[in-house]
Amino acid sequence: MNDFFKAIRSYLTEYLPNQKCYSENTVRSYKQALNLFVTYLRGVCGLSVQQIGFQSIDRCVVLGFLAWLEQERRCAASSRNQRLKVLRAFFAYAGVLDSTQIALQLELAAIPFKKEPKKVVDFLTEAALEALLRQPDISKNTGFRNRFFMILMYDTGARCSELLNMRIRDLRLDAKHPMVYIVKGKGNKTRTIPLLEKTVLHCRQYLQRLHDTEPSHSDDFVFFTTSHGVRNPMSIDTAEAFVKKYGESAKRDCPDMPGRVTPHMLRHTRAMHLYRQGVPLVLVAEYLGHTSVETTQIYAYADTEMKRIAIEKADAARSGTPAPTPIWANNEDMILKLCGLA
Repeated sequence: MNDFFKAIRSYLTEYLPNQKCYSENTVRSYKQALNLFVTYLRGVCGLSVQQIGFQSIDRCVVLGFLAWLEQERRCAASSRNQRLKVLRAFFAYAGVLDSTQIALQLELAAIPFKKEPKKVVDFLTEAALEALLRQPDISKNTGFRNRFFMILMYDTGARCSELLNMRIRDLRLDAKHPMVYIVKGKGNKTRTIPLLEKTVLHCRQYLQRLHDTEPSHSDDFVFFTTSHGVRNPMSIDTAEAFVKKYGESAKRDCPDMPGRVTPHMLRHTRAMHLYRQGVPLVLVAEYLGHTSVETTQIYAYADTEMKRIAIEKADAARSGTPAPTPIWANNEDMILKLCGLA
């Protein structure tokens, strides 16, 4: 194994998970990007595994890889930029291991990211949210579970994977201010989210009905499925399936319902509602577990309703004020000067 592949192995198995403390999903994303790069070197550049090394890689090769991603694999600018980010980070790490690679690191740093189109944030109006929560048949345990899942996801603004990893011990309902611990989220960070009083009531009802034998410090998963009498953690596919189904049925009653509803849309919905209620973006970012407020800015860009209200307020404020008289009114000499004729 040459130095290139040794560096990749130590980067993925030791540096990212142990020193940078990146989550499994993040490490997997970096691994996929580096795998794609090796695939390009083998398939397009015609290099064998034995021929691939730092000496066979330069700025032109990386530019060719990025062009291949866009033209052959039809990757969007965001995917192209993510791959470039991974290569920059990896070769920066390689430069630490071997100073002769610093030149390549600097060359990659000069390759610019492509401008990405602004993300469109899909979220539910309050009417659509209420319609969605009315869909589960709560007389059945699965429907009762599914409704509570959507309520808790909205109230906490958690990611789907974070909610599915939640244990009973993470619900602190008897604290002075009830809260929930969101554990092992993106970046392996833990954050504390306060719970609304009505959500606490839903939590107690859910635990009493589906976890009546477990103590409050239980390590059991909050959300589960049962197969042949055995409880298993609920999968993301299961959550996506029932949220999609409820969205389709709610569409018949609520025209505001988007075409396809996903669990992550509940997270976006909570963020948008908080922002509309005047919560500063810095606090919204903390609430969602964003490492940068820039990530949270998408909600400010997306809120056309707030923009519409602001425009209406400005128009209403101006409606009682007469329009200003143009300075050129009744001044023929000025009109001629402004037209360039005098």
